[in-house]
Amino acid sequence: MAIDLRKEQLNTLKTPRLKYSFAARIFFFGMDLATGKKNRLAKAKLLEILACIPYREWEIRQYFRLTYKYFNRKKVDWAQDIIAWGRAAQDNEYMHLLVIQEKMREDNLKDPWFLSTPVVFLITTFYIVLSKIVAWTNIKAGFRFNAEFEDHAEIIYAQMVQENPQWEKEPVTNPIVKEYADLANYADIFRRIGLDERDHRNHSFYYAGMPEKIFNYEGMPDPDHH
Repeated sequence: MAIDLRKEQLNTLKTPRLKYSFAARIFFFGMDLATGKKNRLAKAKLLEILACIPYREWEIRQYFRLTYKYFNRKKVDWAQDIIAWGRAAQDNEYMHLLVIQEKMREDNLKDPWFLSTPVVFLITTFYIVLSKIVAWTNIKAGFRFNAEFEDHAEIIYAQMVQENPQWEKEPVTNPIVKEYADLANYADIFRRIGLDERDHRNHSFYYAGMPEKIFNYEGMPDPDHH
C-alpha cells in the first residue's frame, strides 16, 4: 500500500505529543538553547549528527552479548535483531545528514556556530559517553530516550515542511538526494525523512518493551517488529 506522505505529515502535526521524560525535556531544552527554537535545516543537521550514535553503542553492547552468551539462543536472537535494526537505522540517519548537507549547499546556507568542528566534537563526545553508559547500565532506558529523540525529530521535520511551502515546488535533481528517495520535490523528501524517524521511534519503543506507544501509518496494519 502506497504511503500518502502529505497525509502522514498532517497526522504527525495533529497527533497528541508524547509526555517526554525529564531527561528528554532537559536535552531538548539544551538543544533549543544552542540552536534556537526555530526549526531550520542547521538544527536538523545537528540532530542527524547525533542520531547515529546510540545505534553504534547498542551494536557494541550486543556483540559483547553474542560473544559471552552464545549458548543462550533467545539472547542471541534478541541481540542479532537489535544489531540488524541498529545498522539499518544508523545508515538511514546518515543518509538524512547527507540530504540536509546537499540541500544547505544548494541553498547557499552556511553552518552556524553550533556546527563548527570544535562545538560538534564537544557535543558528540558528550553524547557518545552518555550513550555508552546507558547502553551498558540500562539499555531499555536508552531505547526509550531514543524513541523520544526520534519523536522530537519527526515533529521538527513535519513542522519544517509546513513552514517552508516553497519546498513543494523545488524539484529534486541532486543525485545524492535521489539516492535516498526518488521523489519529485523537497517537501516530500523531508516528509519521508520524518516518517523514517517515526519508524525509528516505533522500533525503539518496541525494544524498550513499550509496544502500546507505537504510532503506525494511517490505514496500514501494525508492522512486525520481531
